[in-house]
Formats: sequence, structure tokens, C-alpha cells
Amino acid sequence: MGRWQPDARSRLQEAALVLYGERGYDETTVAEIAERAGLTERTFFRHFADKREVLFWGSELLEQQMVAAIEAAPASASALGMIGAALDAAAVRFEEVREFAGPRHRIIASSHELQERELIKSASLGAAMARALRARGVGDTAATLAARTGTTIMGLAFEQWVDDPARRPFRQIARDALAQLREIASAG
Repeated sequence: MGRWQPDARSRLQEAALVLYGERGYDETTVAEIAERAGLTERTFFRHFADKREVLFWGSELLEQQMVAAIEAAPASASALGMIGAALDAAAVRFEEVREFAGPRHRIIASSHELQERELIKSASLGAAMARALRARGVGDTAATLAARTGTTIMGLAFEQWVDDPARRPFRQIARDALAQLREIASAG
């Protein structure tokens, strides 16, 4: 591929996934990613701050979509109902990147540095959702509990989704997990 061809970001992400899979995250350099994509290091840094961000690009968009879903939920929605709406929003995004999600998940699982980054992103998402819930009138403790529950359900559902041989939709897996949580909570 020539340097002039479009979609440099996707090309860099694909090249990084292949190289991380072949060599491991730690052993792969930005120069190698750029070369595999047929681009320059300078182009890489126009799209990503560092080689970790290849795997985390788009998390801000996901956060915005999930917060927007909380904000748009019906006035009558409970805190968990709003979290359900946020998980539905995540499902739309995840299905768009399904082929990227599995390899990404396995690469992150293989690196302590990347696992730490994933936890930071999850905490940021939880805080954003809690703020959105508070803005909707949910009390502080309930908002924090619901938001952290939402990120836990999302993480669990994501792990099941990427490894699901039946390739069930993320939305179904997340909704099933949320239903199980409600059942557990109602059983006292």
C-alpha cells in the first residue's frame, strides 16, 4: 500500500494487531507498525500518542455514546434502566469493531501495562456515567454503585462476547447479565 492511500488509522491499527499478535506488545515498535502499514512514524504519531493508544483509540467516543444514552433515557427509567441504555449504546459500538475486539482483548490480557490502561479507561467511563446519573437526579451513592455495576457488566459481557463461539450479539449478552444481576439483587 502506498503512503497516499486513505484510512491510515485503520491501516495502523491492523498492522499493530498483526505485529502484537506475532511478536507481542512489548517487542513491537512504532517504527515496525508504521512500516507494516506502509506509512511513516510521523503519520503514526498524527493518529496515536503512543503504541498503546492503537488499542484504546475510540474509548472517548464510546464514553460519549454511553453518557448520551443515559441522558436520553426516559424520565421514568431507574438507575439500572439508564445503565441498560448505556450498555445498549456500547453494543452498537462493539458490533462495529467486532473483528478488532477479539485480538485486542487477547493482546491486552497478555500485558500488565495494557491491563492497567484498560482499568484506567474503565474507571474514567464509570466516573462519566456516575456524573450523568447524578445529573439525572440519582443520588451520589446510587449513581456510583450503578455506574460501577455498569462497567463490571460491560467487562464481563465483553469477555464472554469476544470468546462466544455462537457469536451472539453483545447487546444480548449484556442484557442477560443485567437481568441476572437484577435477579440476584431481588433475591436479597
